[in-house]
Amino acid sequence: MRNILTIIRKEFSQFFRDKTNIRMLLVMPAIQLIILPLVADYEVKNIKLCVVDHDHSHYVNEMIQKITSSGYINLCAYENSMDKAMHLFEQDEADVILEIMPDFEKNLIRDNEVTIGVSINAVNGPRASIGGQYLQSILGEFNREIRLKWIQFPKFNPVPIIKTEHSYWFNPSMNYKHFMVPGILVILLTMVGANMSALNFVKEKEIGTIEQINVSPIKKYEFILGKLIPFWILGQVVLTIGLIIAFLFYGIIPKGSIALIYVFSSFYLLAVLSFGLLISTYVKTQQQTMLISFFFMMIFILLSGLYTSIDSMPKWGQVVTWFNPIAYFVKVNRMVIMKGSGFSDILPSILSMIAMATVLISWAVFNYKKRA
Repeated sequence: MRNILTIIRKEFSQFFRDKTNIRMLLVMPAIQLIILPLVADYEVKNIKLCVVDHDHSHYVNEMIQKITSSGYINLCAYENSMDKAMHLFEQDEADVILEIMPDFEKNLIRDNEVTIGVSINAVNGPRASIGGQYLQSILGEFNREIRLKWIQFPKFNPVPIIKTEHSYWFNPSMNYKHFMVPGILVILLTMVGANMSALNFVKEKEIGTIEQINVSPIKKYEFILGKLIPFWILGQVVLTIGLIIAFLFYGIIPKGSIALIYVFSSFYLLAVLSFGLLISTYVKTQQQTMLISFFFMMIFILLSGLYTSIDSMPKWGQVVTWFNPIAYFVKVNRMVIMKGSGFSDILPSILSMIAMATVLISWAVFNYKKRA
């Protein structure tokens, strides 16, 4: 125990001696957490619409006015041929082309049916999909308004009508920041903690101080724990700063117990920090550490459920997330902050973190070779 405390004191002294470390571990995540949720917006706005009108009728004008009044779709061009509209497509100056066929109004009144051509620029898949859904919804609403003008319903309508009332639970205002901030906080905590712990270990190798430790009577597990505990404490400080920023800048107050977040983060940090130390036992330079950490972090982040729902991933991708600690913390953070989940709800995830931390710490201790 005395040896572990000695290493912990050395690590803290060495860490705070270099002011750059303080900025990297504390200031950088704070600035990133303030900025990133403001731009990580799931809403699709300013969809550029080009109208190719071959009819120039009253109903066409009404329909275009209905589309542009939604606030999501902007009329960027009004052309008389598809060739000119396609040129805008090629220049990325239009996202959607709406082609109005000749005799649009006449066919609508005479046949109660008309066809409209819709072309969508699908280079940006999500934007194209959501933009197409917006347009389809608006056109459907316009179609219902026309039918209500033409059809005179009797006092008693024999056709059954189903009315639906919907509500959004846990995030009634559909504020994407409440969804993104808990996940981004986990990502920043992971990247800073794992990278710093790994780089700190490898730095000992590069400057040669590791040799002095290797010839000392300090045991391997004491050295690993002495390296891990300081960054575990600093990780909790980063988490605290992140929760404060989430409250001050985004008004996010956890509906559940904040203590549960710290309980889970305690085991989570043990897992990710020991993973960083494990990487450092295999490499010799800080450059190698950064490259390997970047490789794993990219996989962990993209398979964490932060940007893409895990349920929408292929089966093999869902299996990989079982071994992804970030996926567990993103899920738990959202459950506690947004849903107010209790201890029993997150217990399976806690047990998974304990198992991961046990395996990774044991692996790091076993792989660390003391050489005289």
